[in-house]
Amino acid sequence: MSTFSKYVHAMGRGPSKGRNLTQDEAFDAMGQILDGAVDPHAVGALFMLMRYRGETSDEIAGFVQGLRRDDDGWSNLNVAVDWPSYAAGRTRGMPWFLLAAKLVAQKGFPVFLHGWNSHQNPVASVRNGMAELGIQTCVSAVDAAKILARDGIVYCPLETLHSRALQLLQLRDVLGLRSAVNTALRGYNPTLAPVTLQGVFHPSYRNLQCDAAKLLQQKSMVVVKGGGGEFEFNPSKDTDVFFQADYRRFNEIAPAFFDKAQRLNEVSQSDISLRGIWDGTDENDFVTQVVVTTAAVAIQGCDTAMAFADARILATDLWNNRNVEGQ
Repeated sequence: MSTFSKYVHAMGRGPSKGRNLTQDEAFDAMGQILDGAVDPHAVGALFMLMRYRGETSDEIAGFVQGLRRDDDGWSNLNVAVDWPSYAAGRTRGMPWFLLAAKLVAQKGFPVFLHGWNSHQNPVASVRNGMAELGIQTCVSAVDAAKILARDGIVYCPLETLHSRALQLLQLRDVLGLRSAVNTALRGYNPTLAPVTLQGVFHPSYRNLQCDAAKLLQQKSMVVVKGGGGEFEFNPSKDTDVFFQADYRRFNEIAPAFFDKAQRLNEVSQSDISLRGIWDGTDENDFVTQVVVTTAAVAIQGCDTAMAFADARILATDLWNNRNVEGQ
């Protein structure tokens, strides 16, 4: 029995004898998969067993370490904030969080956006939003370094960042279900930035990601149940924010700004655009508060001693004084 087969066997022995993988086993399994040394049927079996048993922090941390093995220079970039975007976006509206990312970059925290978003309509398209807002897409780590030095923010699509990981992610089309690869990519942080921001769709993943971040010795992580699974806040709802920083965990409530509840995708039905909101030709109070709240919590991730109320004041000032002409 091969080493990889032993992992499938360990997980699939049944409710009483089966078990999850250790961090080291998950790291080895991912390494074998990325090396192309595993039959695709066995890969699918392992992924579905992990889903059936429930992903663990050890497995996610091991998968992340496996993904990071193929560095290609990404960890050498000067990045303060890792901002993954892997939501499917079936019910999403416009990617307002991109405006918040630009604010964080203008504050002086270099932002590395990366991701892959399937099934998105043109309105929700993250990549279309990048182009509309002038956020440049890199084609390599060397290219990313140049863009970051100039703009303070860059986007890297997963096919550029880790093409093999994209192939694994796309197994969802074959298996019919998401796998632990989706969870691992949110915690991937290929640049090893001191701060990583994560949005999850299901609340149970908040603690899972925090536990994995601790195992990976991530300096600071912020995770929320965000709009459509993105790191994006709805200002008409109280939002529980989870922080994992310097080996301690705490949470804080980002309180609602509006009394009347509203869906994020509802505002996207109106005649406004990302660029219009950024340059001021379009105005919408709800969208402004989406951006301000999202930026405020991202800044808290960079300074976890800062209270949310103070971070909101700072983010509001950044918004009111944003550079609408440049990056």
